[in-house]
Amino acid sequence: MREGSIFGRFFNTEPRQETLQSKADRGNADAQFLLGLRYANGVGEAQDYPRAFEWYFKAAEQSHVLAQFNIGVMYTHGQGVLPDEGQAQIWFGRAARQQDAGAEYYLGVGRYRASFHGTPQEMQESNIEAYKWFSLAAALGYQDSEATRDTILLRMNPEDLAEARLRVDRFLVSVRPNALDQKL
Repeated sequence: MREGSIFGRFFNTEPRQETLQSKADRGNADAQFLLGLRYANGVGEAQDYPRAFEWYFKAAEQSHVLAQFNIGVMYTHGQGVLPDEGQAQIWFGRAARQQDAGAEYYLGVGRYRASFHGTPQEMQESNIEAYKWFSLAAALGYQDSEATRDTILLRMNPEDLAEARLRVDRFLVSVRPNALDQKL
């Protein structure tokens, strides 16, 4: 049967390959993420951060962890959106609750930077949170997390360290119920 004939087009029994675009249009989060990745990296098309953000957002709203992380990165660097550290932290937080080590690391970086500004209480709070996030990322093997966490430790008193470790445990119980069995 010839492919180009009318008969062949109507009665072809071979299944048609669904495109990435059609899967994304139907709401497939993985396809939406991959389209976002293509636009962000300019693969097969010109780099287009606003379109990348649009597709990442659709996937992220369906709890696609890598899309959530990438939205955080885009807000951090102002790629396709205006830079907004608050929004970046929200999206990194969503990804971190799904055990994304990169998101935990970025949350730690944000808190570490904040630890150099503000009132002494705000700086102390930022150190505690930075230690928590770097500890969580280190437990998942994220590069440089352990060394950065240990640098923060030099700026903490024993009470702050105890509080930070308590927060690590609370987070683990909330998102990784079995993680305390393999204590950090």
